[in-house]
Amino acid sequence: MAVTSTTATDAGQDSTDPENGTGERRSSPAGRTMIRNYLPDLAICLLFVIVAGWVTHGMWPDPGSRVLALNPADQTLYEWFLANDARLLFGDVGLRTDRLNAPDGVNLMANTTVILLGVVFAPVTLLFGVPVTFAVLAGLCLAATAIAWYLLFTRTARVHRLAAALGAGLCGFAPAMVSHTNSHLHMTAQFMVPVIVWLVVRLVRAADPAGPADPAGPADPAAVTGPDRRRIVTSGLGLGAAVAAQVFIGEEVVFLTALALVVITLAYAATNWRHVRRILPGATAGMALAVGSASLVLAYPLWFQFAGPGSVPNGLFSPHYFSADLASWAAISPLSYAGSEVSARLTTGPAEYNTFLGWPLIVVAVGCAAWLIRRPIVVACAVATVVMAGLSLGPELVINGVRTEIPGPYALLLGVPVVDGALPMRFAVAAVPLIATIVAFAVDRALRAPGWPVRLLVPGAVAVALVTVFPAPLPTADRPALPQFITGGHWRDCVEPGGVLVPVPPPTPQEPWPQRWAAAADAEFGLPEGFFIGPYAADGQASMGTYKQATSALLAEVARTGAVPAIDDEDRQRASADIDFWGASCVALADGTPHVDSLRSTLEQLFGPPTRSADAWTWKVR
Repeated sequence: MAVTSTTATDAGQDSTDPENGTGERRSSPAGRTMIRNYLPDLAICLLFVIVAGWVTHGMWPDPGSRVLALNPADQTLYEWFLANDARLLFGDVGLRTDRLNAPDGVNLMANTTVILLGVVFAPVTLLFGVPVTFAVLAGLCLAATAIAWYLLFTRTARVHRLAAALGAGLCGFAPAMVSHTNSHLHMTAQFMVPVIVWLVVRLVRAADPAGPADPAGPADPAAVTGPDRRRIVTSGLGLGAAVAAQVFIGEEVVFLTALALVVITLAYAATNWRHVRRILPGATAGMALAVGSASLVLAYPLWFQFAGPGSVPNGLFSPHYFSADLASWAAISPLSYAGSEVSARLTTGPAEYNTFLGWPLIVVAVGCAAWLIRRPIVVACAVATVVMAGLSLGPELVINGVRTEIPGPYALLLGVPVVDGALPMRFAVAAVPLIATIVAFAVDRALRAPGWPVRLLVPGAVAVALVTVFPAPLPTADRPALPQFITGGHWRDCVEPGGVLVPVPPPTPQEPWPQRWAAAADAEFGLPEGFFIGPYAADGQASMGTYKQATSALLAEVARTGAVPAIDDEDRQRASADIDFWGASCVALADGTPHVDSLRSTLEQLFGPPTRSADAWTWKVR
């Protein structure tokens, strides 16, 4: 009775009530219960943040002086994207920018930009610099993706916390995610995918007239109350908004997610058609609403991407080259603690370890799927995993480094507009959450099983398999400091407001480093040429970068060889024409540039005596 009385008194005491007789504030039992209930969730989410920080810690404490050693060129490109996106706060809004590849500009939708992330983190960029934004996003994308999947598994699938943590950890820190953290932010920003899946599940449940609790339907027809139209509408509208948001974060992720969901739907329908037929009218209406609402937002951006200025008619990368090696599925990523550099030969580069799950995890995943084979959703996920894995193998199978003449499933997609521009090996990225879902369901079932051997065996096997792919910190390296000419704002004395600066030599896809100058200046000036995707190959096909003007080709050759050419009047006329073409107002040569003396001598012959500005030589040409 005393306990009951005390509990009743505490229950009526609000946490903001005045102090009690001891001078201490009372906390309500409801508040304490809520803390106890959510503390494990917070701890797991904090663990994800810690792991993400561990993987990316090499860029700190000074991101400006550090670079991801395995893919520094793409990091330079994404830092420029983020700096350009921040210009939205100054009213510089558009899907094409003239701050790169002057005067033609760049179609941002045709490139792997992360526009929404750049806009959201614009205050960070403007206050602390774009390297800080990039470093934050590199870790945040991993942690946020894992957290989002954890919430989906625990709140929507209602699986045990441990099962959810293991599955979500795989989603956020799989070898594919860690390797793409090497400067592929558009691939690692997957935290909207669980939101999309949640909205699809919410829509399906709302469309079921029998309710979500009994997939087989109620025994009593009178219990059928009809679909929840309000939730169908809100789910459809929310799904459209989530898809639109993901398009402006990473369009390739939308494509992979949509394809996986289509395969899951077809496979689920084949195993549980009775349920699908029951929800079909409401679900179709909700999906139509989602497509319609998303189309209102995306119609113009997608038109601009495929038909606007600077658009490209084809995919840039060959699907024959970017095919996953069949042997890579059983290999462990070199970026995992248990991995070996020997496995790196099985892929195209360190940012594409998409399939390196390792044989322990594959064996465990197959075992979990077989154990749960009677669950339709598990069957659907397993079928979708096989389809995605098959497509990742490309048009012809590559086995242990040897290209065969055996056709792969991806051959069926060759010639399909838009779709055949996808990189086959990246279909494996979509397989990771499917495997994680199967694993999470298996661990959840084991933890709820009556016998202790099962409760120990399944979670233990999954944990051991995941340990084999646990990520090591990403390799980083020092990078040269930016010239004081840029960091001190001295460039403003040479470049007209909104004008074009010609760094010597100009940036190229292979040597994009001068784009750091523009990124550090918040893209306040434009650059000629550069690193981007544009329509400059034969017949307007996709290219990486553009063709060089005569002057930029000349300067690039001097920077490569150090040989000073004999400049004549024809060279000067070409240089003048190129300056006019670019709309440039300033040419700048920074100290520390390779063969700086040879370049300076060449520029003096082209443009006359320079002006010294901080640690750079400048020529004001307009």
